[in-house]
Amino acid sequence: MYEQVSHSLLNDILNRIKPEISNQDLRHFYTRLGANFYAIHSLFETLYGDREDFHKHAQCLVETMAQHYIKRPEHLRQIDLDREKDFNWFLHQKWVGMALYCNGFAGTLSGLQDRLGYFEELGVNLVHVMPILRCPEGSSDGGYAVSDFREIDPHIGTLEELSELAAEMRKREILLVLDVVVNHTSDQHYWAEQARSGDPVYQDYYYTFESREIPDLYEQGMPEIFPESSPGNFTWDETMERWVMTVFNDYQWDLNYSNPAVFIEMLNIILFWANQGADILRLDAVAFLWKKIGRVCQNEREAHLILQLLKDCCQVTAPGVLFIAEAIVAPLEVIKYFGEDAVIAKECEIAYNATFMALMWDAAATKNARLLNQGIKSLPVKLERATWLNYIRCHDDIGLGFDDQDIVACGYDPVPHRKFLIDYFTGQFDESHARGLPFGQNSKTGDARISGSLASLVGLQHALETGDEQAIDDSIKLILLLHNLILSFGGLPLLYYGDALGTLNDDSYLGDPYKKGDNRWVHRPTIDWQKADLRSVPGTLEYKIFNPLKKMIAVRKELQVFADFNNRELYDLDNPHLFVFERYSLTSPAERVLVVANFSNQTQLMTFEDIGTWGAGYGGLVDQISGECFEKTGASLEIQGYGYYWFKEQR
Repeated sequence: MYEQVSHSLLNDILNRIKPEISNQDLRHFYTRLGANFYAIHSLFETLYGDREDFHKHAQCLVETMAQHYIKRPEHLRQIDLDREKDFNWFLHQKWVGMALYCNGFAGTLSGLQDRLGYFEELGVNLVHVMPILRCPEGSSDGGYAVSDFREIDPHIGTLEELSELAAEMRKREILLVLDVVVNHTSDQHYWAEQARSGDPVYQDYYYTFESREIPDLYEQGMPEIFPESSPGNFTWDETMERWVMTVFNDYQWDLNYSNPAVFIEMLNIILFWANQGADILRLDAVAFLWKKIGRVCQNEREAHLILQLLKDCCQVTAPGVLFIAEAIVAPLEVIKYFGEDAVIAKECEIAYNATFMALMWDAAATKNARLLNQGIKSLPVKLERATWLNYIRCHDDIGLGFDDQDIVACGYDPVPHRKFLIDYFTGQFDESHARGLPFGQNSKTGDARISGSLASLVGLQHALETGDEQAIDDSIKLILLLHNLILSFGGLPLLYYGDALGTLNDDSYLGDPYKKGDNRWVHRPTIDWQKADLRSVPGTLEYKIFNPLKKMIAVRKELQVFADFNNRELYDLDNPHLFVFERYSLTSPAERVLVVANFSNQTQLMTFEDIGTWGAGYGGLVDQISGECFEKTGASLEIQGYGYYWFKEQR
């Protein structure tokens, strides 16, 4: 399609636009719409151009963007303008995040506002408040089975309280991250209820079928996400008397994005939450957005086109808002969720670095960095104007999603190695003190994922129960080492609530009939604020974790090389226990930091020969965290058990 054609079509749309829209001051909107419309129309036509109602939906698409621009508060419009000028703002090293459940962290939105001082004390200035929307009573998949996309769970708060929270966070320069569940709804959502009542308009919002013929064709290519608790990908609805696609759970109905009305509905919802003050929107389960018979129905090209279209539309109405792609897929697939451009993220500016997370857990279990080093080499380079979200754990299970070829390259056999990791973290391995639980076990393949809090997975729970002081000390060191890596690797570090306090597994979920079948709730705790207050009391467990972490965060923010511009070089050392990489400045070659982590509980030697020019011609290396100077008096340095260092050369 020629660009002139798209402009002609845009003129037709604007000539038919509703008077209540055209009579508004839309200067910035029209400028952005004109700049982006060729891409928007091209994508929309690729996805939906063969439909008779295409022009009607194209008109609705533009009017939806315009209506939300009109509703966008003036202070958010100003933020948009500021971020357009400073388009790399989110790559700065000053950003440090935390993900949390509002009810578990502070009870309510008002309670969360009262706890903002905790984030400031720790140094966190980006807070991901996980799903707060209305869900059915009972099974809700941790808030990801939404029954109303615009109504907050009344147990948590109101829209007015969210607005007050967003305003206070903005005042304190803390970014707000909210979820939009784009792949599915609850089976109790209005759309699902209308579909169930027999309305063909809403039945077309989902994948529904009268017989098993077409579902069986889909099933031939689709894997099972929860094979034990929710086998298969379709559920029979007795009331509707139709099969409905339910990839995750039987109460979560997958949306049909081949219907443009669904796309516009979800764009409407995304822009609604952008206007509530969200700086970043986490788009859930984006890998599943497009379904094709005969395919695995993940990572399809059309799913990427949908994300590109959502991003272009958001750029018109709320360009200051970023997207996080929640796509826990293979490295070569996840990199695509940044977009197809050579530099700029055309889909989502941020993506979860699940590979790095899984590799760190492998290193923690094996006490060596062989697979970690190998796996990082296989991680594709991100776009310049995009960034990773680096995390140790999140609200979900831990999947062992590294590449089999990397496992083989390290001298392991993939199947028994993964079994070892599952056994290790579930405490089935003799030398393991981990207290994890197997999640999503597949009896056909033997695969499983891992649930459990960070502290319990690294052995702290066992150490406390046995009173083993050395084991307690080692567990704390490992907690801090893992945080050290997500703070320095390159990207946005995302802490998980409770981890800065050494929170253990929470078994209280077993008393809830709706939660006891999902052991991920073991690491979705309710914070005990009396225990949390011990972070100020020297000698306590909470103090020993919180304060070193607080210092690390403060130091990170002062080191400009930790800004994320693909400025990292990996060192492959002969000592397999050490993970070493350099962060460097693209503009000042002398500005660099050497990150060293020892995954063994024993002291290891790092030779100067292994780290190139580091230490040559200088008085030694200075750890930026502790301030300790390591003089170059020999051929090697001693790296303490579970030690972590950010070295700069002493001049």
